[in-house]
Amino acid sequence: MAEIAFRNVSKRFGSTVAVDDASFTVGDNEFFCLFGPPLSGKTTILRLILGLEQPDEGEILIDGRRVNGISPAARNVAMVFQNLALFPHMTAAGNIRFPLIERGVAADVIAARLDDAAGKLHIGHILHKYPAHLSGGERQRVAIARALVRDPAAYLMDDPISALDARLREETRVELKRIQREAGRTLIYVTHDQEEAMSVADRMAILDHGAIRQIGAPREIYDRPATAYVARLLGAPMMNILAVEAVSAGAVTLDGALHPGATDIGLRPEDLRLTPWTGAGPVATVAEVEPLGGHTVVTVRAAGSILRALLRGQPAFRVDTPVLVSCAVARAHFFGPTGQALSFSGGTA
Repeated sequence: MAEIAFRNVSKRFGSTVAVDDASFTVGDNEFFCLFGPPLSGKTTILRLILGLEQPDEGEILIDGRRVNGISPAARNVAMVFQNLALFPHMTAAGNIRFPLIERGVAADVIAARLDDAAGKLHIGHILHKYPAHLSGGERQRVAIARALVRDPAAYLMDDPISALDARLREETRVELKRIQREAGRTLIYVTHDQEEAMSVADRMAILDHGAIRQIGAPREIYDRPATAYVARLLGAPMMNILAVEAVSAGAVTLDGALHPGATDIGLRPEDLRLTPWTGAGPVATVAEVEPLGGHTVVTVRAAGSILRALLRGQPAFRVDTPVLVSCAVARAHFFGPTGQALSFSGGTA
Protein backbone atom coordinates (compact mmCIF):
# COMPACT_ATOMS: atom_id res chain seq x y z
CA MET A 1 0.00 0.00 0.00
CA ALA A 2 1.25 3.48 -0.77
CA GLU A 3 0.53 7.18 -0.60
CA ILE A 4 2.48 9.06 -3.25
CA ALA A 5 3.17 12.79 -2.93
CA PHE A 6 4.82 15.48 -5.05
CA ARG A 7 6.05 18.59 -3.28
CA ASN A 8 6.84 21.48 -5.66
CA VAL A 9 8.41 19.16 -8.22
CA SER A 10 9.86 20.57 -11.44
CA LYS A 11 11.62 18.79 -14.30
CA ARG A 12 13.24 20.39 -17.34
CA PHE A 13 14.77 18.97 -20.48
CA GLY A 14 16.96 21.76 -21.79
CA SER A 15 14.72 24.79 -22.24
CA THR A 16 11.55 22.69 -22.10
CA VAL A 17 9.69 22.59 -18.78
CA ALA A 18 8.11 19.13 -18.65
CA VAL A 19 6.80 19.40 -15.07
CA ASP A 20 6.24 22.84 -13.55
CA ASP A 21 6.15 23.13 -9.73
CA ALA A 22 3.72 20.21 -9.33
CA SER A 23 2.26 19.44 -5.91
CA PHE A 24 -0.32 16.72 -5.27
CA THR A 25 -0.97 13.67 -3.12
CA VAL A 26 -2.35 10.34 -4.33
CA GLY A 27 -4.06 8.51 -1.49
CA ASP A 28 -3.54 4.87 -0.59
CA ASN A 29 -5.73 2.55 -2.70
CA GLU A 30 -6.79 5.43 -4.99
CA PHE A 31 -7.31 5.24 -8.75
CA PHE A 32 -5.73 8.53 -9.82
CA CYS A 33 -5.63 9.73 -13.43
CA LEU A 34 -3.21 12.15 -15.03
CA PHE A 35 -5.13 13.68 -17.92
CA GLY A 36 -4.15 16.17 -20.58
CA PRO A 37 -3.15 16.52 -24.23
CA PRO A 38 0.13 15.12 -25.62
CA LEU A 39 3.29 16.75 -24.20
CA SER A 40 1.48 18.04 -21.12
CA GLY A 41 3.84 16.21 -18.72
CA LYS A 42 1.83 13.09 -17.86
CA THR A 43 4.46 10.47 -18.76
CA THR A 44 7.27 12.51 -17.20
CA ILE A 45 5.41 12.46 -13.87
CA LEU A 46 5.18 8.65 -14.06
CA ARG A 47 8.88 8.39 -14.86
CA LEU A 48 9.69 10.63 -11.89
CA ILE A 49 7.66 8.39 -9.58
CA LEU A 50 9.29 5.28 -10.98
CA GLY A 51 12.78 6.78 -10.67
CA LEU A 52 13.67 6.78 -14.37
CA GLU A 53 13.98 10.56 -14.10
CA GLN A 54 15.13 12.74 -11.21
CA PRO A 55 13.47 16.09 -10.36
CA ASP A 56 15.39 19.33 -10.78
CA GLU A 57 13.51 20.81 -7.81
CA GLY A 58 11.14 19.52 -5.15
CA GLU A 59 10.73 16.14 -3.55
CA ILE A 60 8.84 12.92 -4.20
CA LEU A 61 7.56 10.81 -1.31
CA ILE A 62 6.24 7.25 -1.26
CA ASP A 63 4.52 6.41 2.02
CA GLY A 64 6.16 9.45 3.59
CA ARG A 65 9.67 8.39 2.56
CA ARG A 66 11.65 10.76 0.34
CA VAL A 67 12.73 8.79 -2.73
CA ASN A 68 14.74 11.41 -4.64
CA GLY A 69 17.90 9.66 -5.80
CA ILE A 70 16.63 6.19 -4.86
CA SER A 71 16.85 3.57 -7.63
CA PRO A 72 13.68 2.31 -9.38
CA ALA A 73 14.23 -1.19 -7.97
CA ALA A 74 14.11 0.13 -4.40
CA ARG A 75 10.84 2.04 -4.86
CA ASN A 76 8.57 -1.02 -5.14
CA VAL A 77 6.30 0.37 -7.86
CA ALA A 78 5.31 -1.48 -11.03
CA MET A 79 4.99 0.11 -14.46
CA VAL A 80 2.86 -0.91 -17.44
CA PHE A 81 4.25 0.91 -20.47
CA GLN A 82 2.27 2.04 -23.49
CA ASN A 83 4.13 -0.37 -25.80
CA LEU A 84 3.63 -3.26 -23.30
CA ALA A 85 7.23 -4.51 -23.94
CA LEU A 86 6.58 -8.27 -23.80
CA PHE A 87 9.44 -10.65 -24.50
CA PRO A 88 8.62 -12.32 -27.85
CA HIS A 89 10.60 -15.51 -27.07
CA MET A 90 8.64 -16.18 -23.86
CA THR A 91 5.13 -17.50 -23.45
CA ALA A 92 2.53 -15.41 -21.67
CA ALA A 93 3.27 -17.35 -18.48
CA GLY A 94 7.01 -16.78 -18.94
CA ASN A 95 6.50 -13.06 -19.35
CA ILE A 96 4.37 -12.88 -16.22
CA ARG A 97 6.81 -14.94 -14.13
CA PHE A 98 9.90 -13.07 -15.31
CA PRO A 99 10.06 -10.25 -12.71
CA LEU A 100 9.62 -12.76 -9.88
CA ILE A 101 12.32 -15.09 -11.22
CA GLU A 102 14.69 -12.13 -11.51
CA ARG A 103 14.08 -11.35 -7.83
CA GLY A 104 14.68 -14.95 -6.75
CA VAL A 105 11.15 -15.55 -5.49
CA ALA A 106 10.40 -19.17 -4.50
CA ALA A 107 8.82 -21.36 -7.19
CA ASP A 108 5.68 -22.12 -5.18
CA VAL A 109 5.08 -18.40 -4.54
CA ILE A 110 5.57 -17.67 -8.25
CA ALA A 111 3.03 -20.36 -9.17
CA ALA A 112 0.48 -19.03 -6.70
CA ARG A 113 0.87 -15.43 -7.87
CA LEU A 114 0.68 -16.47 -11.52
CA ASP A 115 -2.57 -18.35 -10.89
CA ASP A 116 -4.01 -15.41 -8.94
CA ALA A 117 -3.14 -12.82 -11.61
CA ALA A 118 -4.37 -15.05 -14.44
CA GLY A 119 -7.65 -15.54 -12.60
CA LYS A 120 -8.16 -11.81 -12.03
CA LEU A 121 -7.51 -11.07 -15.70
CA HIS A 122 -9.23 -14.17 -17.16
CA ILE A 123 -6.16 -15.24 -19.15
CA GLY A 124 -5.57 -18.75 -17.81
CA HIS A 125 -6.40 -20.25 -21.21
CA ILE A 126 -3.67 -18.31 -23.06
CA LEU A 127 -0.70 -18.74 -20.72
CA HIS A 128 0.94 -21.22 -23.10
CA LYS A 129 0.85 -18.83 -26.07
CA TYR A 130 3.60 -16.53 -27.32
CA PRO A 131 2.95 -12.77 -27.77
CA ALA A 132 2.85 -13.09 -31.57
CA HIS A 133 -0.16 -15.39 -31.21
CA LEU A 134 -2.09 -13.10 -28.85
CA SER A 135 -4.58 -10.40 -29.73
CA GLY A 136 -3.92 -6.79 -28.71
CA GLY A 137 -6.27 -7.12 -25.76
CA GLU A 138 -4.65 -10.37 -24.62
CA ARG A 139 -1.15 -8.86 -24.79
CA GLN A 140 -2.38 -5.92 -22.77
CA ARG A 141 -3.76 -8.22 -20.06
CA VAL A 142 -0.52 -10.18 -19.94
CA ALA A 143 1.44 -6.94 -19.41
CA ILE A 144 -0.89 -5.97 -16.56
CA ALA A 145 -0.58 -9.46 -15.04
CA ARG A 146 3.21 -9.10 -15.11
CA ALA A 147 2.82 -5.96 -12.99
CA LEU A 148 0.25 -7.57 -10.66
CA VAL A 149 2.43 -10.55 -9.68
CA ARG A 150 5.08 -8.26 -8.22
CA ASP A 151 2.70 -7.23 -5.42
CA PRO A 152 4.04 -3.65 -5.52
CA ALA A 153 3.06 -0.71 -3.37
CA ALA A 154 1.60 1.05 -6.40
CA TYR A 155 0.93 0.52 -10.10
CA LEU A 156 1.81 3.06 -12.76
CA MET A 157 0.15 2.73 -16.17
CA ASP A 158 1.11 4.84 -19.18
CA ASP A 159 -1.86 4.85 -21.57
CA PRO A 160 -1.72 1.04 -21.84
CA ILE A 161 -4.96 0.52 -23.79
CA SER A 162 -4.73 3.31 -26.37
CA ALA A 163 -3.85 0.86 -29.16
CA LEU A 164 -7.01 -1.21 -28.65
CA ASP A 165 -10.21 -0.76 -30.61
CA ALA A 166 -13.03 1.25 -29.04
CA ARG A 167 -15.10 -1.68 -27.80
CA LEU A 168 -12.13 -3.47 -26.26
CA ARG A 169 -10.96 -0.23 -24.59
CA GLU A 170 -14.38 0.10 -22.98
CA GLU A 171 -14.30 -3.47 -21.68
CA THR A 172 -10.71 -3.21 -20.47
CA ARG A 173 -11.13 0.02 -18.52
CA VAL A 174 -13.97 -1.61 -16.57
CA GLU A 175 -11.65 -4.53 -15.85
CA LEU A 176 -8.86 -2.20 -14.71
CA LYS A 177 -11.13 -0.56 -12.19
CA ARG A 178 -12.23 -3.96 -10.88
CA ILE A 179 -8.66 -5.21 -10.65
CA GLN A 180 -7.48 -2.11 -8.81
CA ARG A 181 -10.34 -2.40 -6.34
CA GLU A 182 -9.72 -6.11 -5.72
CA ALA A 183 -5.94 -5.71 -5.47
CA GLY A 184 -6.33 -2.86 -2.98
CA ARG A 185 -3.41 -0.91 -4.42
CA THR A 186 -2.73 2.66 -5.48
CA LEU A 187 -2.94 3.08 -9.24
CA ILE A 188 -1.75 6.13 -11.19
CA TYR A 189 -3.01 6.06 -14.75
CA VAL A 190 -2.03 8.27 -17.69
CA THR A 191 -4.50 8.90 -20.50
CA HIS A 192 -5.42 11.53 -23.07
CA ASP A 193 -8.89 10.00 -23.47
CA GLN A 194 -11.38 12.05 -21.43
CA GLU A 195 -14.04 9.33 -21.43
CA GLU A 196 -11.53 6.84 -20.10
CA ALA A 197 -10.33 9.19 -17.36
CA MET A 198 -13.80 10.17 -16.20
CA SER A 199 -15.10 6.61 -16.13
CA VAL A 200 -12.35 5.04 -13.97
CA ALA A 201 -10.74 7.76 -11.84
CA ASP A 202 -11.52 8.39 -8.20
CA ARG A 203 -9.75 11.70 -8.76
CA MET A 204 -7.92 13.22 -11.69
CA ALA A 205 -5.31 15.90 -12.32
CA ILE A 206 -5.65 18.11 -15.40
CA LEU A 207 -2.26 19.04 -16.89
CA ASP A 208 -1.26 21.86 -19.22
CA HIS A 209 2.35 22.18 -20.39
CA GLY A 210 3.65 20.54 -17.23
CA ALA A 211 1.46 22.53 -14.83
CA ILE A 212 -1.45 21.08 -12.88
CA ARG A 213 -4.54 23.22 -13.52
CA GLN A 214 -7.09 21.36 -11.38
CA ILE A 215 -7.42 18.24 -9.22
CA GLY A 216 -10.68 16.65 -8.14
CA ALA A 217 -13.28 13.98 -8.75
CA PRO A 218 -14.26 13.78 -12.44
CA ARG A 219 -17.81 15.00 -11.86
CA GLU A 220 -16.60 17.85 -9.67
CA ILE A 221 -14.20 19.07 -12.36
CA TYR A 222 -16.81 18.66 -15.09
CA ASP A 223 -19.41 20.64 -13.15
CA ARG A 224 -17.05 23.29 -11.79
CA PRO A 225 -14.01 23.70 -14.09
CA ALA A 226 -11.46 26.09 -12.64
CA THR A 227 -10.54 27.63 -16.01
CA ALA A 228 -11.77 27.82 -19.59
CA TYR A 229 -8.88 25.50 -20.54
CA VAL A 230 -10.14 22.79 -18.18
CA ALA A 231 -13.73 23.36 -19.31
CA ARG A 232 -12.82 22.73 -22.94
CA LEU A 233 -10.92 19.52 -22.17
CA LEU A 234 -13.85 17.68 -20.58
CA GLY A 235 -17.04 17.05 -22.49
CA ALA A 236 -17.98 15.74 -25.93
CA PRO A 237 -18.88 17.86 -27.76
CA MET A 238 -16.68 20.37 -25.92
CA MET A 239 -18.14 23.29 -24.03
CA ASN A 240 -19.31 26.27 -26.11
CA ILE A 241 -17.33 29.31 -24.94
CA LEU A 242 -18.60 32.65 -26.23
CA ALA A 243 -17.51 36.20 -25.70
CA VAL A 244 -19.95 38.19 -23.58
CA GLU A 245 -20.52 40.45 -26.59
CA ALA A 246 -21.79 37.50 -28.64
CA VAL A 247 -24.33 36.61 -25.95
CA SER A 248 -25.43 40.23 -25.69
CA ALA A 249 -25.85 40.25 -29.48
CA GLY A 250 -28.32 37.38 -29.23
CA ALA A 251 -26.25 34.23 -29.88
CA VAL A 252 -28.17 32.57 -27.04
CA THR A 253 -31.00 33.63 -24.73
CA LEU A 254 -30.29 33.32 -20.99
CA ASP A 255 -32.98 33.56 -18.33
CA GLY A 256 -30.98 35.77 -15.98
CA ALA A 257 -28.23 38.34 -15.55
CA LEU A 258 -24.61 37.81 -16.60
CA HIS A 259 -21.71 37.95 -14.18
CA PRO A 260 -20.54 41.58 -14.18
CA GLY A 261 -16.85 40.63 -14.42
CA ALA A 262 -17.17 37.96 -17.11
CA THR A 263 -15.48 38.28 -20.48
CA ASP A 264 -16.53 34.83 -21.68
CA ILE A 265 -19.46 32.49 -21.01
CA GLY A 266 -19.31 28.70 -21.18
CA LEU A 267 -22.36 26.61 -22.06
CA ARG A 268 -22.36 22.82 -22.09
CA PRO A 269 -23.95 21.39 -25.28
CA GLU A 270 -26.34 19.27 -23.19
CA ASP A 271 -27.60 22.41 -21.41
CA LEU A 272 -28.66 24.22 -24.58
CA ARG A 273 -32.32 24.19 -25.63
CA LEU A 274 -33.36 24.50 -29.27
CA THR A 275 -36.93 25.39 -30.17
CA PRO A 276 -38.51 26.30 -33.51
CA TRP A 277 -38.26 30.02 -34.15
CA THR A 278 -41.69 31.67 -34.15
CA GLY A 279 -40.61 35.18 -35.08
CA ALA A 280 -39.94 36.29 -31.49
CA GLY A 281 -36.45 36.50 -30.02
CA PRO A 282 -33.04 36.24 -31.71
CA VAL A 283 -32.90 33.79 -34.58
CA ALA A 284 -30.25 31.10 -35.14
CA THR A 285 -29.83 28.81 -38.13
CA VAL A 286 -29.23 25.06 -38.08
CA ALA A 287 -25.90 24.37 -39.83
CA GLU A 288 -25.51 20.64 -39.30
CA VAL A 289 -27.36 17.69 -37.75
CA GLU A 290 -25.43 14.61 -36.54
CA PRO A 291 -27.68 11.73 -35.37
CA LEU A 292 -25.85 9.49 -32.87
CA GLY A 293 -28.63 7.07 -31.97
CA GLY A 294 -29.74 8.02 -28.48
CA HIS A 295 -28.52 11.59 -28.94
CA THR A 296 -28.17 14.11 -31.74
CA VAL A 297 -25.58 16.88 -32.09
CA VAL A 298 -27.03 20.00 -33.72
CA THR A 299 -24.66 22.77 -34.83
CA VAL A 300 -26.18 26.23 -35.17
CA ARG A 301 -24.99 29.66 -36.30
CA ALA A 302 -26.16 32.58 -34.20
CA ALA A 303 -25.00 36.21 -34.13
CA GLY A 304 -21.73 35.30 -35.84
CA SER A 305 -21.00 32.44 -33.43
CA ILE A 306 -21.08 28.64 -33.81
CA LEU A 307 -22.73 26.60 -31.03
CA ARG A 308 -23.21 22.86 -30.65
CA ALA A 309 -26.19 21.42 -28.80
CA LEU A 310 -26.49 17.82 -27.59
CA LEU A 311 -30.14 16.77 -27.70
CA ARG A 312 -31.88 13.58 -26.63
CA GLY A 313 -33.18 11.22 -29.30
CA GLN A 314 -33.49 12.33 -32.91
CA PRO A 315 -35.31 15.68 -32.97
CA ALA A 316 -36.75 16.87 -36.25
CA PHE A 317 -34.40 19.78 -36.93
CA ARG A 318 -33.24 20.27 -40.52
CA VAL A 319 -30.31 22.18 -41.97
CA ASP A 320 -31.04 25.87 -42.71
CA THR A 321 -34.15 25.97 -40.49
CA PRO A 322 -34.44 28.88 -38.00
CA VAL A 323 -34.36 28.08 -34.28
CA LEU A 324 -34.18 29.84 -30.94
CA VAL A 325 -31.21 28.89 -28.71
CA SER A 326 -31.66 29.27 -24.95
CA CYS A 327 -30.06 28.13 -21.71
CA ALA A 328 -30.74 28.47 -18.00
CA VAL A 329 -28.28 30.96 -16.51
CA ALA A 330 -27.86 28.57 -13.56
CA ARG A 331 -26.12 26.19 -15.99
CA ALA A 332 -23.74 28.83 -17.40
CA HIS A 333 -20.05 29.10 -16.54
CA PHE A 334 -18.46 32.54 -16.36
CA PHE A 335 -14.78 33.21 -17.05
CA GLY A 336 -12.65 36.29 -16.50
CA PRO A 337 -10.05 37.87 -18.78
CA THR A 338 -7.32 35.34 -17.91
CA GLY A 339 -9.67 32.37 -18.33
CA GLN A 340 -10.27 31.80 -14.62
CA ALA A 341 -13.73 30.72 -13.47
CA LEU A 342 -15.76 33.35 -11.64
CA SER A 343 -18.08 32.62 -8.72
CA PHE A 344 -21.58 33.89 -9.31
CA SER A 345 -24.76 33.40 -7.30
CA GLY A 346 -26.76 33.21 -10.53
CA GLY A 347 -24.98 30.14 -11.87
CA THR A 348 -22.09 27.68 -11.54
CA ALA A 349 -18.44 28.56 -12.00
